[in-house]
Amino acid sequence: MAEKKFKNDKEEKPKAKPEAKKEYFTLIRIMQTDIPGNKNILTGLTYLKGVSWSISNAICTILKLNPNKKITELTPKETEEIIELLANPVGKFPKFLLNRRNDFETGKDAHITGANLDIKKEFDIRRLKKIRSYRGLRHATGQPTRGQRTKSHFRTRGKKKAVGVQKKKPEPAKKK
Repeated sequence: MAEKKFKNDKEEKPKAKPEAKKEYFTLIRIMQTDIPGNKNILTGLTYLKGVSWSISNAICTILKLNPNKKITELTPKETEEIIELLANPVGKFPKFLLNRRNDFETGKDAHITGANLDIKKEFDIRRLKKIRSYRGLRHATGQPTRGQRTKSHFRTRGKKKAVGVQKKKPEPAKKK
């Protein structure tokens, strides 16, 4: 006998497989740094050494870029504008955003990015050590330089030695 189908009975339809979305992972290279293409401009620019969130926001504001736009959607002209702005930001950024205000050697304001930032930092630390300043001595001994306490932290830096821990001396044998 044939079975009767009612309205409440569900007919089984073959389920269609969801189409797999193909996402291609792209890298955009700005100033010798690879930035994932799926990042927003605001987030992506922070991958550059020497570019903070505030600098990234200032770049988007000055160049009138949409911060939520993806890095892959940048035109070559916009990329060049970003590089040009980071190469010479003095006068375009507010002074408090610059990372090298009143430079020790030149006395000028600058914003250093990339490998130059590491080099300048290393030279500054060497100068502090050479003139035997307090901060230089703290750098030389591997201790914190900005006033942090050392009783409970900073013990694992270097050779992982404990500070202030002494072994108990063995007691001499008692005579009977």
